[in-house]
Amino acid sequence: MIISVSGKGGTGKTTVTSLILKALVENTDKAILLIDADPSTNVPLVLGLNLEKTVGEVVNKFRKGLEDGSLAYVAKDSLLEGWIYETLKETTRFDVLAMGRTEGEGCYCYVNSVLASIIDKIEKNYDIVLLDMEAGLEHLSRRTDHDVDLLLVITDTSKTGLETARRIKELTKEVHIKVGKILLIGNKFPPEVEDMLKREAEKIGLKVAGIVPVDENVMTYLMEGKSLLDLPSDSPAFVSVKEICKRIGLI
Repeated sequence: MIISVSGKGGTGKTTVTSLILKALVENTDKAILLIDADPSTNVPLVLGLNLEKTVGEVVNKFRKGLEDGSLAYVAKDSLLEGWIYETLKETTRFDVLAMGRTEGEGCYCYVNSVLASIIDKIEKNYDIVLLDMEAGLEHLSRRTDHDVDLLLVITDTSKTGLETARRIKELTKEVHIKVGKILLIGNKFPPEVEDMLKREAEKIGLKVAGIVPVDENVMTYLMEGKSLLDLPSDSPAFVSVKEICKRIGLI
């Protein structure tokens, strides 16, 4: 099952993704791969993980090797695959793959094709793949298997958050991604605004999966660099995300 979390920058995508991961880890025995597809690579910070390399760093090294000829006499596909597997962070309950940033401009069709096939191969080893996206869907379009079972769009209380949600919905058609279901989640929302969110979401053809309230525990954990996986089970934000996960059939 492929679950993608997207939305406008600053809406709390990584926080919500981490809380979904916590709900999955605590309530299922599924093999989970978390892909940090945002170039800012915030997932390790929020989860208290130390990642030595990102896929982007490996791809940059690979591209330079192609350009300067140092990889002329090696099995390139196997080499890149091995390098990418080295970036995979394994934990006892889930694994993490951070995409990171890539350098340079122009068409790297060969590199992107190999990268897509490797990501597809890695994903097939897991029951659930959870992607923390940037606002665009470029990393989804890099996968040869573009289908996404569930696209969760995170919005805050701003008009721009909803406008970004509308654009993301349209973008799935432009990059030819087949999405099973698209749902909206309001993050840092007061309960009295939920009905308004549902009305605004209906205008852009989206359904609301639920809202996540402002949570002082989350803010404290983020400021102090504590893993959100250690957040108390009765913390309001986690209670809400867990309920959302139940409502949409993830747990």
